[in-house]
Amino acid sequence: MENFIATYQSQILATSITIAVLLILKFVTNKTIRKVGKLSDIVEARTLLITKYVSGLLTILGIGALTFIWGVDYREVGTLFASVFAVIGVALFASWSILSNVTAGVILFFSFPFKIGDRVKILDKDIESEEPYLIEDIKAFHVNLRKENGELLVYPNNLMMQKAVSLINTKELQTVQDELI
Repeated sequence: MENFIATYQSQILATSITIAVLLILKFVTNKTIRKVGKLSDIVEARTLLITKYVSGLLTILGIGALTFIWGVDYREVGTLFASVFAVIGVALFASWSILSNVTAGVILFFSFPFKIGDRVKILDKDIESEEPYLIEDIKAFHVNLRKENGELLVYPNNLMMQKAVSLINTKELQTVQDELI
């Protein structure tokens, strides 16, 4: 055991530092995401989802750093990753919309001007309704929008970023409803 420690002392030290940095980064990013979620009045479930995404990304980066530290033969690992990424690439190409919806979900978390409980109108020619929708839930792939009559519209996150969406304040909505009556 002493021989192992003496031989790989620099790798063990670098591994310890890498793991400590990753744990600190995870702690700081989790705190930051929670603070952004709290300040933006975002639902806790959505905050946890974004925290999982960031944690997964940091874990992958950490594994990459550890393989570099321990001097793993990149030709063998490269062949393995090339094979895995080829399969994943074909799968993601076949379902690119899933990836774009997840990415849009992360972007919407940090820059979405609306929150659950707001009323919005989607300016999309495929949606014929002039009636505003209530944002009922924001998930990883889609947003649940509900009309006054109870009809549920499940709208993809990537379309929420691509289409024009207008926020209707509750006071403005009441004024509009009063004008219609």
